[in-house]
Amino acid sequence: VLEVTDIVTYNKVQGLSLSEEEIGYLNDLSKKLGRYLTDSEVFGFSQVNSEHCRHKIFNGTFVIDGEEMPSSLFKMIRKTSAENPNDIVSAYKDNVAFVKGPRVEQFAPKSADKPDYYDIKEFDSVISIKAETHNFPTTVEPFNGAATGSGGEIRDRLAGGQGSLPLAGTAVYMTAYSRLEKDRPWENGMDERKWLYQTPMDILIKASNGASDFGNKFGQPLITGSVLTFEHEEASSGPGKSRRLGFDKVIMLAGGIGYGKEAQSKKQTPQTGDKIVILGGENYRIGMGGAAVSSADTGEFSSGIELNAIQRSNPEMQKRAANAIRGLVESDRNPIVSIHDHGAGGHLNCLSELVEETGGKIDLDKLPVGDPTLSAKEIIGNESQERMGLVIGQKDIDTLKRIADRERAPMYEVGDVTGDHRFSFESATTREKPMDFALEDMFGSSPKVVMEDKTVAVNYSEPEYSTEKIYEYLNNVLQLEAVACKDWLTNKVDRCVGGKVAKQQCAGPLQLPLNNVGVMALDYAGKEGVATTIGHSPVSALVDPVAGSRNSIGEALSNIIWAPMKDGLKGVSLSANWMWACKNEGEDARLYEAVKGCSDFAIELGINIPTGKDSLSMKQKYPDGDVIAPGTVIISAAGNCTDIRKVVEPVLKRNGGNIYHINLSGDTYKLGGSSFAQVLNKVGNEVPTIKDAAAFKDTFNTIQELIKDGKIAAGHDIGSGGLITTLLEMSFAEVNLGAEYDLSELGEADSVKVLFSENIAIVIQADASVETELKNNNVEFTQIGKPKE
Repeated sequence: VLEVTDIVTYNKVQGLSLSEEEIGYLNDLSKKLGRYLTDSEVFGFSQVNSEHCRHKIFNGTFVIDGEEMPSSLFKMIRKTSAENPNDIVSAYKDNVAFVKGPRVEQFAPKSADKPDYYDIKEFDSVISIKAETHNFPTTVEPFNGAATGSGGEIRDRLAGGQGSLPLAGTAVYMTAYSRLEKDRPWENGMDERKWLYQTPMDILIKASNGASDFGNKFGQPLITGSVLTFEHEEASSGPGKSRRLGFDKVIMLAGGIGYGKEAQSKKQTPQTGDKIVILGGENYRIGMGGAAVSSADTGEFSSGIELNAIQRSNPEMQKRAANAIRGLVESDRNPIVSIHDHGAGGHLNCLSELVEETGGKIDLDKLPVGDPTLSAKEIIGNESQERMGLVIGQKDIDTLKRIADRERAPMYEVGDVTGDHRFSFESATTREKPMDFALEDMFGSSPKVVMEDKTVAVNYSEPEYSTEKIYEYLNNVLQLEAVACKDWLTNKVDRCVGGKVAKQQCAGPLQLPLNNVGVMALDYAGKEGVATTIGHSPVSALVDPVAGSRNSIGEALSNIIWAPMKDGLKGVSLSANWMWACKNEGEDARLYEAVKGCSDFAIELGINIPTGKDSLSMKQKYPDGDVIAPGTVIISAAGNCTDIRKVVEPVLKRNGGNIYHINLSGDTYKLGGSSFAQVLNKVGNEVPTIKDAAAFKDTFNTIQELIKDGKIAAGHDIGSGGLITTLLEMSFAEVNLGAEYDLSELGEADSVKVLFSENIAIVIQADASVETELKNNNVEFTQIGKPKE
């Protein structure tokens, strides 16, 4: 145990990302306690109070153009749940959000601690929704970065309430251009950088391998996702100024859905004398300082510090721990009082969160050590993965031990709930105390963050094009990773493990990855399930942050529309994950606009955002300058699907009827922010948005009713690549079936705009009889074609 005599120097050397205010606070705390703080205490404080863990910017005050904004970002997101609580059971106070699910059957052994017969019992369910990002680790070491991102998100769902169970995963990858082939014109707009750790192509391959590998080995199907590559350099306002934009610091989002029992959806309060238990593996010198380092720009610290902060994955160990928790969740009386996963900050964060209302004492000697050279700081702060922390009553310890032994899940009883509002690690043999804090000193300290910024106008040039080159444009657009076939992502990952997958990516007789909605059954007998989708629009957000937020929500909803949802649109809840390069001129102002736009649109639609995460250091630092990632919100939509047999696929049917176009955006056709603009090395200055929330809502609910009545034969959203891509994809998966189209009635003379604009819209195939219902519900539609052999 080391004493820290100079916190300023220690902060720099260790890469702790402590602010001046926090260093001042720690110096004052040292004086108050009458002693130097230990290395474990300073390190622990930096992890527990990092931006990654405490979301100081989202809770902070924004001053834009000299005017203090009326609300924090977090308050705007919470407002969606206050205005539209709908089916929310738990929001903002746990590892996941829970929404009300249907009554379902549990098929499980009568008891988990001994061999027993299987039994069927009914229970009222809750549906869990979660997404988190692992951007920094995936940039530095893509395989393990993405694998531990997927693993951490699974553990978050395991740790919901008194424990809940994971069902399926989702994944999003965003990088700079892959440069898969030489001299593709859109990839020459910016010089290739001397990449800090890995090339974009390596990241795309290894990160998707990592996420797939973890799911395959753990036994969780990965049923939907997205990929985007982008970079751009353009002079901005001001003499000689230009900004380099790109996902050099990559985005890797791991999301997922699960379920639990409504009776177990809230954590209990630990009582004095309860036991603190760890399930999972041993401590190693792995992932030191991950919470703090990931809260800084990549390239800010030495490669040694950054590499040391990366975790390693061990899905087999996680499966053992998960099975033990499953045994408790499925039992008639779940003895778990509270549960958290070990992620950022290791034991420090997990165990302190378990006892933050009461206090706890951890015996340092009882923490499992796989490397005898670890210091006390390394034992309590490493981020070795696949561990869960539980509070459980003394009387239930033997039951948990029997279950853990059956599942071969290592179990360690490491401490006690004290009730003295202190949190300490102490060695029972040497009496050394690497950490001994009052909980209020540990948690109640973060200075209020004030973000001052000004609005910066950036004009992006418009694409110039000729209708004579449409085939050339199409050939290029179809090569973008966001538009091209995703079989390189889907064909290597298990999409059916667990026996409850109702709809995964692959569709039609040719099993091409075209479905944008993933659906899981909640039990083996019923028709009820959970649907989930992804939406994002970071390039349109460069031009108009509000439009970017509305389009991101719109895309997620135009993907989930194909699954019949309980109560239609009202039955959908969202997770919003924010990736932004904060503290760069103009970016904080844009973030505020984007969050407000997201909140306002959700409220207008009558839906909520009960969960999310932020990653606000999205900048890569190079010796010759920085590359800023475009501000991005990724929306994950999920909810109760009432009939898993009625999900509509984007596969035209021979006798399915006419093909109709429905414009959900209500906006004119605009090419800004599109894949088409991207291949011309442009962004554009005009981007589409969703004009009328009420009309969007009515259209969504009308289509839902048609799906529930079995009246829609095929359907697809219009997204990356525009209408032309949607029409092609709907013809791809069926054998020897095409279509004949006439787009002249769409009200736009410019063929390029009609084919390539990415206004939020859908295409359906249905019998002509649906026209009456569409008209009766004031849904504007245009017949554009018919299938043709």
